[in-house]
Amino acid sequence: MSDKAREFIDFWAENSIHAVEQYRTAGASQDVAELTRRLIGAAKGQGISEADLRAAIGDIAAYKELLRAANTAESERLQST
Repeated sequence: MSDKAREFIDFWAENSIHAVEQYRTAGASQDVAELTRRLIGAAKGQGISEADLRAAIGDIAAYKELLRAANTAESERLQST
């Protein structure tokens, strides 16, 4: 199941984590705990348990480096346009 979980995590992150484009809008600077809860909830909706997520990536909250990378990449993209 961890391959399915990993694919889901990658898909969810790409489609659900975005950098903040304006002050007080949703984006990658959101609280990691909130994003973790949303990931777990979305995975459960797809039949993927929290245990499967942890088997795929370890500590889910430690996945916050993805948030930072998404925020940095989006900020750089916005500045270059």
